[in-house]
Amino acid sequence: MRILVVGSGGREHALAWRLHRSDAVTSIFAAPGNSGTERLGTNLPIADTDLDGLVAAAVDRAIGLVVVGPETPLALGLSDRLAAAGIPAFGPGRAAARLESSKSFARSVQDAAGVPGPNYRVFQTVAGALNYVAHHNRPVVVKADGLAAGKGVAMCASREDAKIAIRACMEDKVFGPSGQTVVIEDWLHGPEVSVFGFTDGENLSAVAAATDYKRIGHGDTGPNTGGMGSYGPPHFWNDELAAQVRRDFMLPVIRELADRGSPYRGALYCGLMLTNAGPRVLEFNCRFGDPETQVIMPQLLSDPVEIMSSCANGSLDDAAPVRWSSRPAVGVVMVSGGYPGPYQTGHPITGLEDNDDDTIIFHAGAQRADDGSDRVLTAGGRVLACVGRGDSVAEARARAYRRAAGISFAGAYYRRDIAATPAGQLASA
Repeated sequence: MRILVVGSGGREHALAWRLHRSDAVTSIFAAPGNSGTERLGTNLPIADTDLDGLVAAAVDRAIGLVVVGPETPLALGLSDRLAAAGIPAFGPGRAAARLESSKSFARSVQDAAGVPGPNYRVFQTVAGALNYVAHHNRPVVVKADGLAAGKGVAMCASREDAKIAIRACMEDKVFGPSGQTVVIEDWLHGPEVSVFGFTDGENLSAVAAATDYKRIGHGDTGPNTGGMGSYGPPHFWNDELAAQVRRDFMLPVIRELADRGSPYRGALYCGLMLTNAGPRVLEFNCRFGDPETQVIMPQLLSDPVEIMSSCANGSLDDAAPVRWSSRPAVGVVMVSGGYPGPYQTGHPITGLEDNDDDTIIFHAGAQRADDGSDRVLTAGGRVLACVGRGDSVAEARARAYRRAAGISFAGAYYRRDIAATPAGQLASA
């Protein structure tokens, strides 16, 4: 089968890497891809939002399965367009992808499915939102309703913080149309975990879990980023918790969407907070997470082509059961100096060649130089992820950091505390 992976980040390199290891794959294409996916197959110069170009490329190259990495093309309806052209796509259609593209919609689905989350209110006017926080005596989380590239969430410890976040969304329009509506939730406390499963709209596979670290600074300080690292399975993860999350949180949402006539097919991401009152859903996303994908793809023991094709075709129950390794993996993200603020690109990266069986380098904001050489240059904020595997979290962590220490580029920065403590001691919401 010829596979097209849509996207250009570390998640997409990790997906292409795992697909490339399947005996069912003859060719890998990535659109637009990066320097990592280029080593596995052929990059196509097509933006992940160019739906016409992506569908045409899939038809012209007789693609047997399109694996959509990012949320934006899913929210735009890429899977629907591919299905209309007779091409299976791993990723939900536009209607089901609203689970991520509209936080208010996601909360309504959760409520209907009986899935617990934080107390929340939805506002479409500045006055209403400001009045609510003025009379609310607890810290809150202010969220832009639509897609905001992972930046639309503000943790507000005070009323003044909440007012600033509301005005930034609704008056200053820092997130454009995505901030016209805001969802204000109570701030929860406890360990945080991302849970992933494969679904065909009715059935749900066994799930895998990972924890990511969003803030730029050591000790979980500074502004939020797209993700500075991850590890899995988390220290606290066990079979009982996995069964509970699958049964009580993910399957009810899948069934609710099916009842609404919007079957969800693809990877379902459930972001949970493990509070003293029990698990609570922070968010659902319509795709694999980044950087969590970089640590869970090495743990996937089953054939990804069989699983993803079965999800796309609505026949997951006929495929072999999905199996995950319990062997830990730790991923450390290396970023450009200045990220998540302004940063420079075009710096040569050295040390990428020294690989071994227990470490993997996943490229993200990196591209091969256009001078005909094999040099790889920085091309984004999050440049790459160094993943280590081991028989324990400590062993995997040591390997990931040893590998990161051997890579260099101008301004390179990475956190030194990924997986250093049990997940949740650093996470507050």
